[in-house]
Amino acid sequence: MSEGKPVGIVLVSHSKEVAVAVAELAKGLAGGGPTAPVAPAGGTPDGGLGTSSELISAAAASVDGGAGVAVLVDLGSAVLTVKALLAEGDELPDGTRLVDAPFLEGAVAAVVTASAGGDLDAVEAAASEAYDYRKV
Repeated sequence: MSEGKPVGIVLVSHSKEVAVAVAELAKGLAGGGPTAPVAPAGGTPDGGLGTSSELISAAAASVDGGAGVAVLVDLGSAVLTVKALLAEGDELPDGTRLVDAPFLEGAVAAVVTASAGGDLDAVEAAASEAYDYRKV
């Protein structure tokens, strides 16, 4: 971690309501101590369905404490939006990483790991491992 700051988490969904709900669930399941900063970036600025580079950039800036920012996304065009922002090079904080993980389970794993003090590599690994979670 950077100066005791946790990794920040950004949750990008095509729906504002979904992004907010997943952020609240992940924070709620992270335990009773301090929780890593989590910001939803859902929908478009006018409240419609879609993704917004402006909302994603603002969310990343709001959770950046210098330890890196893990970005999890719900669907394909959200991936493209984040990749475009990363390619620009100056739209997202240094140390921002697009994480290949299932949206809900990955978000919970990322927030729990970041809240426990995991670095960006550990947060990415925990979120990605959520692909292996079995339900039956």
